[in-house]
Amino acid sequence: EEYAFETMALQNIETLGKYDFNQIITQCPHCFHTLKNEYSDFGTDYKVMHHSQFIQQLMDDGKIKSHPAEMNSVTYHDPCYLGRYNQIYDSPRDIINKSLSNDAYVEMNNHGSASFCCGAGGGNMWHEVNEGDRMNVMRFNQAVDTGAKTVVTSCSFCLIMMDDAMRVQAKEDDIQILDLAELVNNRMKS
Repeated sequence: EEYAFETMALQNIETLGKYDFNQIITQCPHCFHTLKNEYSDFGTDYKVMHHSQFIQQLMDDGKIKSHPAEMNSVTYHDPCYLGRYNQIYDSPRDIINKSLSNDAYVEMNNHGSASFCCGAGGGNMWHEVNEGDRMNVMRFNQAVDTGAKTVVTSCSFCLIMMDDAMRVQAKEDDIQILDLAELVNNRMKS
């Protein structure tokens, strides 16, 4: 629906134009990608940062003090629009490693540029898959195969899809699903 996108983009640009700001920080990789890459087609030059980059910057500057904790193994799911579309792979992993006091981080077989979608893409988040394997369950099982007890991601869509797969597989007592910011917040409270 290209016309609707253009209409909404122009309205958003007009609204943002009423405010004086230096940077936009997003939690959503889709919003990050759209504001950073697609709005430029309409003449914008926004400085946009994903919250994983912002959290890493705050940690590097000493403004967020993470108290590393011993944890059971942790794995990270790369959101498509953060990783493959925008090549942001390091900041989430750096944050995770700074939040752990042991070598608990494990990679999934499909990670980084070879990552596997959570299944939300293409509008799949809003309809039920009635045939074949559910993509979110396949991706969740890849996380389970690492032996990790915590799956971290940095996208609300991925978080919902992984949480749904965890419940479908009845693994609520075995694995937790966290956003990267939740992991950092938990380490700040430790």
